[in-house]
Amino acid sequence: MIKRKILCLRLQKNSASFEQHLQDGEWEIHYAAEILAAERMMRDEPYLACLLAMDNIELIQYEILTQLLNAHPECEWIGVFHPDSLLSWKCHELILGYLFDYHTQPIDSQRLSQTVGHAYGRAMMRQQSKKRFANNKDMAMVGESPSIKALFKHIKQIASSEATVLIGGENGSGKELTALAIHRCSSRRNGPFVPVSCGSIPSQLIQSELFGYQRGAFTGAAVQKAGFIESADRGTIFLDEIADLPLDLQTNLLRFLQEKTITRIGSATSTPVNARVIAASNINLQEAVDAGKFRQDLFYRLNVLPIVVPPLRERKEDIELLANHFLEVFGKERKTRLNGFTAEAVQAMLSHNWPGNVRELINRIRRAIVTTDGRLISAQDLNLESQALLKSDDLANARISAEREAIFNCLIRTGRNKTRAAQDLGVSRMTLYRLMEKHGINGDLQYISSKPAANNESARHNDNGIRFSSAIKSPKPS
Repeated sequence: MIKRKILCLRLQKNSASFEQHLQDGEWEIHYAAEILAAERMMRDEPYLACLLAMDNIELIQYEILTQLLNAHPECEWIGVFHPDSLLSWKCHELILGYLFDYHTQPIDSQRLSQTVGHAYGRAMMRQQSKKRFANNKDMAMVGESPSIKALFKHIKQIASSEATVLIGGENGSGKELTALAIHRCSSRRNGPFVPVSCGSIPSQLIQSELFGYQRGAFTGAAVQKAGFIESADRGTIFLDEIADLPLDLQTNLLRFLQEKTITRIGSATSTPVNARVIAASNINLQEAVDAGKFRQDLFYRLNVLPIVVPPLRERKEDIELLANHFLEVFGKERKTRLNGFTAEAVQAMLSHNWPGNVRELINRIRRAIVTTDGRLISAQDLNLESQALLKSDDLANARISAEREAIFNCLIRTGRNKTRAAQDLGVSRMTLYRLMEKHGINGDLQYISSKPAANNESARHNDNGIRFSSAIKSPKPS
């Protein structure tokens, strides 16, 4: 059997020994007596699970210890403390903010072994997820859904060409990442990638920013400056929000696409530029052409290799994968470590429509990282309604409706004989009266209300917490 390696950082001489508690032959324990020694060992050899043993947390270098824990997010830590340590707020902070689990002395050997195994397994899953990300590192994108895999395949096909690319997709869906992936997978990968947002540059500056200018071309032009297109020589220029480019500058861009040269403002000569153009738009450029807001000839020049980035709602299989990826990336902004998302948070993310796509997911997770008080991010932290609660409410409503229908139908079958109806339903006659009152059924078998009164000032609760109106009188026994 191949032994799995774990590190034990024992900070005080009197701390309990772990050899006798992990003697099943499954673990190979490496020991460190100082925090700096543990840091060196973890740099030289990665550990997926680590044990932290101490008797008195007040006697250790607490800040240096937390720096070590934060520096190795790939590792899960289990604490072993003297019971008196739990009286310290530092120990509380350490457990709640950094540890996978903790034990107090004397050690329960079976529980300790199970905890180490669970921690090791969790860290192993995180490591495997990283490997999946690494497989697509050139794509700069994360996903395993059929739609994103089809996009990856399309990207690789497009990357082998030098033709212009037009990327379509909703805001926040990842058009710039798609352009970057095309660049990284192409023969131009060692050249510059220059992203330009055409909609964020003031109209009076767009020409000088795109095409550059000569010294003295206008007031303030103290030096010669290369434009974005020239800066992308031997690489790729990405023109985002291309529909916002003014019509007169669309002509200049068309000339560059045709001749592969640019003319700086104030220059009488043309400069050759070898740059591939990738453009993107979140609106339908054909409709813009029909409306006279975009040049048709430029549209044809750009639309040689079209590609569309799917919205997040069409790749829901990737949501949890993306969420964990962004939690790992941005979780470093938080002082304490986060372990992931609650089941309700995952369900809420899967049920959300994501109008802002991946950008919205990133923003919600970054906000949740800052605002959450726990080790797991909840649906409330994400500002998403818990779908588990919604489903619970729906189920409760269905049960109430079924109960109401059963009572109503039974009373019809028995000719409104309450005694026989109660016997058929398996309840007492007084319970039947209470249920009729609860569901708003009067003696004439008419619904007074389709559901228990919720807003009536005289509404009260039964033993199960279900509201019904006391204004409805119980029918007289028959």
